[in-house]
Amino acid sequence: MGNFIKASIGYGSSSSYYIEDYGSQEEVDVMGGGLYLQAEYVLGVKSWLSIRPYAGAIFESVDKDQNIQNQPQYKVTTNAFLMGGKVRICAPIPWVAPFIEGGIGTSIGKFETFTPNINFNKSDVLLHIPFSIGLALGRKNSLEIGISGYFHPAAKQSTSVFAIGYSIPLD
Repeated sequence: MGNFIKASIGYGSSSSYYIEDYGSQEEVDVMGGGLYLQAEYVLGVKSWLSIRPYAGAIFESVDKDQNIQNQPQYKVTTNAFLMGGKVRICAPIPWVAPFIEGGIGTSIGKFETFTPNINFNKSDVLLHIPFSIGLALGRKNSLEIGISGYFHPAAKQSTSVFAIGYSIPLD
């Protein structure tokens, strides 16, 4: 229990909700990828439960030199500021504590989902649904390794993140 500030850094990759036929572009990578940053203010309610308001950002791009001639350049990217709230349930085990968390948030930025069946290209404010699983490591579980998903229903895309984080106690 207690209050913490947690900082995370990692790699994010966005993809369409749907599996599609890209024609002759089957070998082309349409997923955007790039830097992910996030900070959380952790409110420890119980040793196994915490509330986590967060703010973060993701900056992605795709390889623009893919030798595509006379065809559209399909891609899925997110470049946005993220903020919202999550609830974490954690097994309060010293050294290795598994956790799961979920919540709701908003993303402010540019979203592009351009595939054979979807053409979404907007700079907007969109709802997102975060979900994470991971392990809190160390004697006080200060170091974290996790996988997160940010689902953007309006853009028909999701962003998967692999990140490491470190928590600093405020109490």
